[in-house]
Amino acid sequence: MQSKLLSRRDVEFLLYEWLDVEALARRLRFHDHNRESFDAAIDTAEQIATELFAPHNKKNDQQEPHVGPGGVVQIIPEVKQALDAFSAAGLMAAGQDYEMGGMQLPYTVERVLAGYFTAANVATAAYTFLTMANANTLLKCGTAEQIEAYVKPMLEGRYFGTMCLSEPQAGSSLSDISTRAEPDGEGRYRLSGNKMWISAGEHELAENIVHLVLAKIPGPDSKLVPGVKGISLFLVPKFLPGGERNDIALAGLNHKMGNRGTTNCLLNFGEGSRRPGGKPGAVGWLVGQPQQGLANMFHMMNEARIGVGLGATMLGYTGYLHALDYARNRPQGRHPAAKDPSAPQLPIIEHTDVRRMLLAQKAYVEGALGLVMYSARLVDEQHTAEAPEARERATRLLEFLTPITKSWPSQWCVEANSLAIQVHGGYGYTREYNVEQFYRDNRLNAIHEGTHGIHGLDLLGRKVALQDGALFKSYAAELRATVSRARAADGGELAGHAGALDAAWSRVEEVTRALYAAGDMNKTLANATVYLEAVGHVVVAWIWLEQALVAARAAPDDFYLGKLQACRYFYNWELPKVHSQLDLLASLDTTTLDMRDAWF
Repeated sequence: MQSKLLSRRDVEFLLYEWLDVEALARRLRFHDHNRESFDAAIDTAEQIATELFAPHNKKNDQQEPHVGPGGVVQIIPEVKQALDAFSAAGLMAAGQDYEMGGMQLPYTVERVLAGYFTAANVATAAYTFLTMANANTLLKCGTAEQIEAYVKPMLEGRYFGTMCLSEPQAGSSLSDISTRAEPDGEGRYRLSGNKMWISAGEHELAENIVHLVLAKIPGPDSKLVPGVKGISLFLVPKFLPGGERNDIALAGLNHKMGNRGTTNCLLNFGEGSRRPGGKPGAVGWLVGQPQQGLANMFHMMNEARIGVGLGATMLGYTGYLHALDYARNRPQGRHPAAKDPSAPQLPIIEHTDVRRMLLAQKAYVEGALGLVMYSARLVDEQHTAEAPEARERATRLLEFLTPITKSWPSQWCVEANSLAIQVHGGYGYTREYNVEQFYRDNRLNAIHEGTHGIHGLDLLGRKVALQDGALFKSYAAELRATVSRARAADGGELAGHAGALDAAWSRVEEVTRALYAAGDMNKTLANATVYLEAVGHVVVAWIWLEQALVAARAAPDDFYLGKLQACRYFYNWELPKVHSQLDLLASLDTTTLDMRDAWF
């Protein structure tokens, strides 16, 4: 039976027909691999996700973690069983070096593995993804001792990890964090402060929890350095070497709309409930250099942002497959032209409006998956390409695309989830069907790891202008190369799509120049979220043209014809939406900028 987590045929198309992942096996790092080993890893992930993660997804949502006797967090037992199987299969270290117990899989393949687990049970999968990102940060920035003591147990699945950035009074404004880290004279630090929204911050699923914490080291006057420059990164474990409990207290669990199976915590560091070593403060170790906390954490955050885009995509994708299955099997109504009420009812997929909703979902989720997989392929190029020029090119493209890779799926795959509910009708609004949970779970992705507004500011206010526009120009060159290939390969519909894409991007360039010519950054950035949405739609149109070029070369079958029809949908129904957005941006509209608090 076809999986309702993810289309394996689509995965194979993206990996082997478009992105040529098999070519990576010719590189030294991946020379032990081939398509057979990639497929074997995917088979393992699909099996564990299907058999151990998906079955408790609804139970995890309905019986969410809670604080039990003695302040111990209670989680349904199926979560640990699934996580133990994940670790036993070596998946926590799938992309790591052999010396670290890893498989040295390409990042692109590793993202496919992650996709299956996210689609099956995003809440349980979150514990693994946070741990893997934590370990990667320490591998890049930590000492040999930190790696030996904490990274290796994490990759074995014995320890889990978190990222502790936000605080109740700071939110996304990390420059305003107030957690202190005081040197203790023994090469360590004592931390005190509160951290909010900490996923996987407290549980009994592992032997230890390794927190990576942003905090500020006081100056000689005991005051904290204002702004982001004073932020450092610290490793603060739940249990210290020797087994003593650190001074990290669970102040409470947040009860969320979705992702309920992942504990989400308010943690108090150094509140005094424990005194490790007989002294106040939570014990931590500096990671990397002082005042380089954000730079070091960004190793984790950029990876996390691609992961958020993948998570949003997969929740949209599994919702689409559930809606497709329902539409094929639910009989209701007849064609408008059918006048005989005694005639058999049709499967609802025969109704044009249902097909519209399914086609929109297909265009959103398969376009988003293409974007995420392309970004993952850039990570492999960045790390393993032989030519320095190829690595530099990949870095520029990845820097430009990351805010879009995070944000576009987080917006449009939630819309896919909404349409999946609509396809189910009233049943979709009930808890007996999975699609309402997919929507609730996915709604988080537009918020965490940077809201749409933050990524809009990042794209327009930073990425577009960075290195004198080098990132922006690098992407423009890629897009126009695709346009040229489409025009040369096809004199029909794909050439028409290429013309529409070229015109849309030329308009983006024109509008970008106009925004930067405003002479007032408040005006330039006032509608940055609209800019993010418009550019994101153009980028996904480019992803669809790339996929369509591959599909058009193949012998026509239902799969390839479906790809071409989804591309057609995106160009006829979605890409035209950007023109009104770009017109608004070009006008330097200040409606929202001019609005005042008292007028609401």
